[in-house]
Amino acid sequence: MDWQSLLLDNWPVKLVCAILIVAAWIDGKQLRVPNWITFPMVFAGLAYNSWAGGWTGLGDALFGMVVGLATLLPLYAIGGMGAGDVKLMAGIGAWLGATVTWHAFCVSVVVGALMAIVMVLWRKSWQKHYGNFMMILLEFLTVKNPRELSRIAAERKPQMLLLPYGIPICIGSIAYFMYAGMI
Repeated sequence: MDWQSLLLDNWPVKLVCAILIVAAWIDGKQLRVPNWITFPMVFAGLAYNSWAGGWTGLGDALFGMVVGLATLLPLYAIGGMGAGDVKLMAGIGAWLGATVTWHAFCVSVVVGALMAIVMVLWRKSWQKHYGNFMMILLEFLTVKNPRELSRIAAERKPQMLLLPYGIPICIGSIAYFMYAGMI
């Protein structure tokens, strides 16, 4: 296989991978995924799919973007996720469509859960974080107002161990792309 085909075959997936790697790196350093990565990713995905597939391509990209937003928006709404992570999933959807985004999200959830468990065990704080998890679960089941849940989460945030979720999104998505034979 020559270098040109290595780089150009399924290039949108490779571009998304590169963006995910940069976003994960920044998230790991700054605990945020900046807008200068997410907004161009979303808009470029919409534009490319419109150009490549016309109205059908735009529709597929918009649906993928909505699926990406919907996967993490509930967690963001209650203060459990950063907006950059939500927009990163929307960018995956805008480029690669709803089905790929959903599968990438599912793998990312597993990666994120495993990373959270490893982080807690590494810090030898299982009891504390298990207690926090149970408290958050109880709040989620009993407090029905998303604004109140968000307020409670904001108060608790300084004491919480934060997981830069751009990293699990990157690892989980790329793992899914490899599994699906997309790269």
